[in-house]
Amino acid sequence: MNIPDEIYQRVEQLHEQLNYHNHRYYVLDDPEIPDVDYDMMLRELQDIEAEYPDLCRPDSPSQRVGAAPLTKFTEVKHEVPMLSLGNVFSEQELDDFDRRCREVLDIDAIEYVAEPKLDGLAISLLYKEGLLVRAATRGDGTTGEDVTANVKTIGAIPLRLSGKAIPAVVEVRGEIYISRKGFEALNAKQREKGEKTFANPRNAAAGSLRLLDSSITAQRPLTMYCYAVGKCTDGVLADTHSEVLEQLRGWGLRVSHEHKVVKGARGCYRYYEKLLQRRDKLPYEIDGIVYKVNRFDQQQTLGFVSRAPRWAIAHKFPAQEKTTTLLAIDIQVGRTGALTPVARLEPVEVGGVIVTNATLHNQDEIERKDVRVGDTVIVRRAGDVIPEVVSSVVSKRKKGARKFKYPTHCPECGSDVIRIEGEAKARCSGGLVCPAQRKENIKHFASRRAMDIEGLGDKLVEQLVDENIIENAADLYSLSKEQLANMERMGEKSAENLIKALDKSKSTTLPRFIYALGIREVGEATARSLANHFGTLEKIMSASSDELESVPDVGPVVATNIETFDHQPHNRDVINQLITSGLHWDDIDVTHSEEQPLKGKTIVLTGALSMPRSEAKDALQSMGAKVSGSVSKKTSLVFAGADAGSKLVKANELGIPVLDEASLQLLLKGNLSVFPD
Repeated sequence: MNIPDEIYQRVEQLHEQLNYHNHRYYVLDDPEIPDVDYDMMLRELQDIEAEYPDLCRPDSPSQRVGAAPLTKFTEVKHEVPMLSLGNVFSEQELDDFDRRCREVLDIDAIEYVAEPKLDGLAISLLYKEGLLVRAATRGDGTTGEDVTANVKTIGAIPLRLSGKAIPAVVEVRGEIYISRKGFEALNAKQREKGEKTFANPRNAAAGSLRLLDSSITAQRPLTMYCYAVGKCTDGVLADTHSEVLEQLRGWGLRVSHEHKVVKGARGCYRYYEKLLQRRDKLPYEIDGIVYKVNRFDQQQTLGFVSRAPRWAIAHKFPAQEKTTTLLAIDIQVGRTGALTPVARLEPVEVGGVIVTNATLHNQDEIERKDVRVGDTVIVRRAGDVIPEVVSSVVSKRKKGARKFKYPTHCPECGSDVIRIEGEAKARCSGGLVCPAQRKENIKHFASRRAMDIEGLGDKLVEQLVDENIIENAADLYSLSKEQLANMERMGEKSAENLIKALDKSKSTTLPRFIYALGIREVGEATARSLANHFGTLEKIMSASSDELESVPDVGPVVATNIETFDHQPHNRDVINQLITSGLHWDDIDVTHSEEQPLKGKTIVLTGALSMPRSEAKDALQSMGAKVSGSVSKKTSLVFAGADAGSKLVKANELGIPVLDEASLQLLLKGNLSVFPD
């Protein structure tokens, strides 16, 4: 095939540029260009290779997308065995390892390289003349599986080595793994597709690498750290392990920055303690530390025992996963009404802590994992994160074990449990009466934008609830001055002021009262829309979902929340108690509300105003305007006070009219002429 010189040159340029940016992205974690620019260069290379197939080389960046599916993996015999490591679990065992090494070498102190033991899958990469020709799993240490097609899809692994003094043949060893972030993203995608999720990053990495279809492997977030050299021909390696790691880095391979040269068992143990403290902050999972004698001549002297080297050892961290028995599943109701299933477990030590409870997250997770009471389950704990049940050991399941049924009524108050389509959490609808939600509901009810009960702070609410003085918001209006004066940090004057504030709050508005009820997803704007549309509380509480959805800004989810809340007898009882206590407001003339002069207008307030911004907001909303906190193309008008900042700048950029506070005052007095046409 006659290939023009300029095509040859362009292919070489694309190879060089793509390999450079690939290295910066996957190895250095320091990309220079946006993904779209990289994708455009790769697409250009693929197009050229499609037109000129002879230009498609084995080391082309285009070869990372995956090859045709295999029927099975072929076996690979390792020329230099991939040995396993012995383990130590205590400081004393580490001292014994160091003593044995010193006795054989007949020296007082040994220099070690300490490095994280990644929880992934060992891999062997064979490069000839710098080109990756084969990748194999560890297998039994002598024979592994050829996974070259899959490994070529991993961006962190160079298809051709770069740098200087590359041996003619070099076998590089390392660990393929999936980062914590990548694991979370992978499981999220699995859930979206309705497919099985992975129990942990190691299982995900191992499963992804052993897929027969490398095009699927290419979609998995696999990466790699290199940690050793096996075979090396026609090349010069450094005299120490730490220097070889730097050689690998110089050839474009990814090497952990966490490795460190330490002296003696004390240096090893200090490294262990420091990394153990940081374990859960690392971007990947590790299950211990590996210590290797740094000098290769000393490694040769120490030699091997059975299938493990005498010059290296793995210092394992406390296990983060254990099996135990699931005794029961309880439902806890959170302060926002969310129902969370909690596993009650046969006590088991995980990661150095006795675990008796673990989260099951939500109904979907229980169903997906098919966890049943009586099962043997795998429990996982990572740092300060709440322990979780990872999965059941189905092979050990007892006959007759029944699937868990999620409650339809709140275990705390008996109100209906609702679950909105698309939401993971089920929730209690008894916001005004549910003991689990009591404190948060009362705090919200008393807040400034709701009933505005001055002097009723969060700590006082908690104290009133904890001492069983009040059970719901209606009980606030039964408090006496004497009850309050006898409470901690409350004197007679403070008690008297709070009673006055409670009396003052009885005179309110319908929008404030609706907002104060704390119905899920009913904020101030929605509360005002409901009040202006229906006019009375009775009509709102008797409205159907369809009628509620006819209100601006009320969709199916909000309508369901309102209707379910209104239909709970307990909630209605508290509302009646509040009205009986003297809470009152003026109903809204619906006919008048439909003629609101600013209906359909979106207004933004910015900068310092002489009047309280909340008053200006209330006044504008009463005229039908929607008051937003941000400027967008939908904004009708911006009122800017002194020292207005970014919102003013954005309004000018978008060409949105901007007026001063004097114009705002005129508008609030009914002078609509200030509003631009």
